[in-house]
Amino acid sequence: MRPAPGECGARAEEQARIYLEQQGLRLVAQNYRCRQGEIDLIMRDGATLVFIEVRYRKSTGFGSPAESVTPAKQRRICAAAAHYLQSNSGRNMPRCRLDMLAIVGREQQNIDWIKDAFQATF
Repeated sequence: MRPAPGECGARAEEQARIYLEQQGLRLVAQNYRCRQGEIDLIMRDGATLVFIEVRYRKSTGFGSPAESVTPAKQRRICAAAAHYLQSNSGRNMPRCRLDMLAIVGREQQNIDWIKDAFQATF
C-alpha cells in the first residue's frame, strides 16, 4: 500500500528535525507558511537562525533530492525567510543561513546536510 500524498514528506521533515536536534540545533518553527512560500524547518544553530528545506526521494533514479530545488523554488524559500524575519525579528536581525537536508531511501535512509545550500540577501 502506498503512503498518502504528503505523508512521505511529513515523515522526512520529522526525521530531519530529529537528526538536526541530535546535531545540536533547536526547533523554532515548522512548516512556516506565508504568501511568498513555505519554510520546512526554522532552527537555531547557536546564534544563527537556520532556514531548512527538506527534500526526500526514495531513490536517486530521477536525480538527487538536492537537484530538485530549482532556482524558482530557491527564490520562494528566500522570500518566505525574508517574510519570517520581517515579521519576527524587529530591529535585531540575527545571523541567518539557508540549509538543505536531502534524504534518500526508504529503510536505510541517507541524510545529506548541505549548509549554506544557497544564498539570500536579507
